[in-house]
Amino acid sequence: MKSSETGTLSKRLKTNIDQLYGLLGGSSDVVIKELQIEENTHISLIYIDGLVDTQVLHNSILYSLQEHIPYEQLGKLEPEQKIEIIKKQILIAGDLTVIVDFSQFIHELLSGSVMLLLDGTSTALRIGLPGWEDRNVGEPSSQSVVRGPMEGFTENLRTNTALVRRKIKDSHLWLETVQIGRVTQTSVSIMYLNNIANKDLVQEVKRRLNKIDTDSILESGYIEEFIQETVFTPFPTVYNSDRPDTIAAGILEGKVAILVDGTPFVLLVPTFFVAFFQSAEDYYQRADIGTLLRLVRFISFFITLLAPSLYVAITTYHQEMIPTNLVISLAAQRESVPFPAFVEALIMEMTYEILREAGVRIPKNIGQAISIVGTLVIGQAAVAAGFISSAMVIIVSLTAISSFVIPETGMSIAARMIRFVLIALAGFIGLYGILFGIFIIVLHLSSLRSFGMPYMSPLGPYNSKDLKDSIFRFPWPFLKTRPAENKTQNLFRQSTSSDEESTQ
Repeated sequence: MKSSETGTLSKRLKTNIDQLYGLLGGSSDVVIKELQIEENTHISLIYIDGLVDTQVLHNSILYSLQEHIPYEQLGKLEPEQKIEIIKKQILIAGDLTVIVDFSQFIHELLSGSVMLLLDGTSTALRIGLPGWEDRNVGEPSSQSVVRGPMEGFTENLRTNTALVRRKIKDSHLWLETVQIGRVTQTSVSIMYLNNIANKDLVQEVKRRLNKIDTDSILESGYIEEFIQETVFTPFPTVYNSDRPDTIAAGILEGKVAILVDGTPFVLLVPTFFVAFFQSAEDYYQRADIGTLLRLVRFISFFITLLAPSLYVAITTYHQEMIPTNLVISLAAQRESVPFPAFVEALIMEMTYEILREAGVRIPKNIGQAISIVGTLVIGQAAVAAGFISSAMVIIVSLTAISSFVIPETGMSIAARMIRFVLIALAGFIGLYGILFGIFIIVLHLSSLRSFGMPYMSPLGPYNSKDLKDSIFRFPWPFLKTRPAENKTQNLFRQSTSSDEESTQ
């Protein structure tokens, strides 16, 4: 039977190789090593140069095929029996599987496996020898801590799953992998504790992943947009982190982790609004320190969100709310400013966003010079020239610094986007516009869901028991139960006699 891209392998070795060349366009990185181990036994080893460990291939696989072959025994066997002898007695490889489907043959070849074909058989042996260059495990770049583990995920999927397994050494930690993307065939894995995670949640995650039909998945952000409930919202409804300890902690709470090959950022579902203000360090410090840090983050969020708009509203429409001495000082500063406070705020905020975006992409060797230009020229010189008031520079600077206090960048970006809307509302109708904007934001947050779970839990709907690890962080002896919103199979994480009696 003639093989095809979606059919089975041919028994003729030359047919398979010709079809492979035609399918891959004769790519120069496809290496085919032909061996003749006896007069009627022809073998081909096929791999992609740069994706396999060639040192192990030469020292182990090729050595085994050339030096450890029982010629007398093979000469009397059929091709199907020969490949069984090669698989069980000759090859020295731990990751060894049989392939019969041509499409799977191509996928495994392009994934970094060495494929062995024997003339006369319609099966191939897949030898797992990945050997591409990887980035070493280093310190997380986006969620740094003072106290805690200093290791972060890499772009290698298998390295990332191993980092999680180092944290959770339990047989109930299950890993399932699928390929998503018609062209990229990206490996996407989900990890969860089978005896803790909600069964319906796991099935829902699988269903949404299986529904994805696209050409490419190049980063976990692709997956995030496909699986979230609400597309048109500035607030992130899927949590992401490059810290193994954060992902392991989420899995222990009954959540599901989604790992994507090629990115160090792992997704965690479901998630809630308060989770974006929590840091791994909160649990490594004492409870009082963790609580203080969380309160500082919430305050910083409101400063980032409201400081410029409050300044515009009060200085434009509600001067009576400012003490007399401060009013006189602000009036003196704004005497030479040619723009109203609303336009002034927009100019400064846009200038800061431009500087921030440039700082991300500017070469490091000239980054310091750009910082000096941004600070002195745009700051001091603009004030001296009378284009911007000193008070506005202070407000914008405080807002910018406060945005970096939020541990998760997704929530920080959401606050930056909404800030422009609130500035516009404040410029048109003052404090009434800000209150209207806040009202709409609260309604929107209350309507959001993350995999069916209320986004504002445990604040709305209110759950007093889960408040012990939301805005505040109670000491570990008080954190006996997992969050009720996750609807886990096992609610208790600290077994006590009273807990066991209550569950009976």
